[in-house]
Amino acid sequence: MSSPLSSRQVLAFWLPLAGTWLMMAVEGPFLAAIIARLENPTVNLAAYGVAWALALIVEAPVIMLMSAVTALAIDRQSFLALRRFAYALSAIMGGVMLVLLAPPVFHVVSERMLGLPDDVAAGARAAIALLVPWPAAIGYRRFYQGLLIRHGYTRWVAYGTAVRVATMGATALLLAGTGWLTGAALGGASLSAGVIAEALMARVMAGRLFGRLASDESPAVPLSLGAIVEFYVPLALTSVLAMAVQPIVTFFMGQSRMGIASLAVLPAITGLTFLFRSLGISYQEVGIALLHQDRARLRTLSRFAGTLAAATTVGLGSIAFTPAAGVWLRDVAGLPAELATLAVEPLRILTPLPGLTVLLALQRALLLSVRRTPPITWATGVEIGAIVLVLVTGIRLGLIGVVAAAWALILGRFAGNLTLFVPCLNAVRSLPVEEGLVGERGVTSR
Repeated sequence: MSSPLSSRQVLAFWLPLAGTWLMMAVEGPFLAAIIARLENPTVNLAAYGVAWALALIVEAPVIMLMSAVTALAIDRQSFLALRRFAYALSAIMGGVMLVLLAPPVFHVVSERMLGLPDDVAAGARAAIALLVPWPAAIGYRRFYQGLLIRHGYTRWVAYGTAVRVATMGATALLLAGTGWLTGAALGGASLSAGVIAEALMARVMAGRLFGRLASDESPAVPLSLGAIVEFYVPLALTSVLAMAVQPIVTFFMGQSRMGIASLAVLPAITGLTFLFRSLGISYQEVGIALLHQDRARLRTLSRFAGTLAAATTVGLGSIAFTPAAGVWLRDVAGLPAELATLAVEPLRILTPLPGLTVLLALQRALLLSVRRTPPITWATGVEIGAIVLVLVTGIRLGLIGVVAAAWALILGRFAGNLTLFVPCLNAVRSLPVEEGLVGERGVTSR
């Protein structure tokens, strides 16, 4: 039986996850600020941005493991089945990272596909070499974080991320002081060190829950590999498509007006917007864990999402449309004056993005809770298609690359939200009319 849900309970459950994402959001601006203060900042910022984008593509298939475990790990048998699947998938993506690093493959990607100058390509390859452990470590830690969220231990997830950010920051500062690596390579090494530390922490903390899983009764219908694949493949495709946004934007910006300058300012812009978008991204697991296929709970979650969407949009706007934008871009992100000026317009265009991200998180949580994952993939495909269309149009009209990219990102996200409207409406109609009929798990925040 599902118990009533209050906004205070949602807040208590969500705050540690929001803190987790905010800490991760600090990584991008922090590393970009350090790189911007080292030798040859424009080239190294561009190279770091390219390496980061490619690493995200390789990482994409493991991103949704946390959501899958939160939704499906209801007993020991399902946990073990999901663990086998997660370990195999993480190992495969680590191998893909090594393949990308191979000179013939990287040559095709960097020169033929992205058209990077030689110095940017060399910096990106050095950063990728140090990011090889990244996708496997991400898959490993997201699997165990899903188990923690499933059982309500959201604070433990935040503790692990604090270790990650501290390790990343210490590594970056140490390497910056020694001068051993270029700026782009420093970024790759720092990210890998942080996520490996977080993965180990997640495993240690989740180990305390294994005894509870051992006491669970076996389900009437065990979770099979086929069922996991059927549930997860649309989610993996969704992540792959979503992560393709950054390389697509990078590719088109590299061929646009003021291409190198656009590549250089993009990390600072996306880093700031991610600080606010992360609050919405963190809401997806909240919805999955707390919805319980209960209409009354959905109403509570929707009201909270509306408040969160408004707050994050106003928060970003209060920076983008005030002198605080210049302070952030110049003094915090460390951009030279001409690049900081270039970044203001795209930052303002992206102001609605955090609110649309909250809406997307709620839409996905609803569909995941009723185990209807294909519409999520279709919506992401629509979003990618809209981004490409707007990018091509903007560049042909002579827009500066980063400005065209900003319009593409905001209009693409709006198209994705709109695509999920009907599937979400059908999902709501499938929920029991009587409040509190369904829900095998009583997740509470700890």
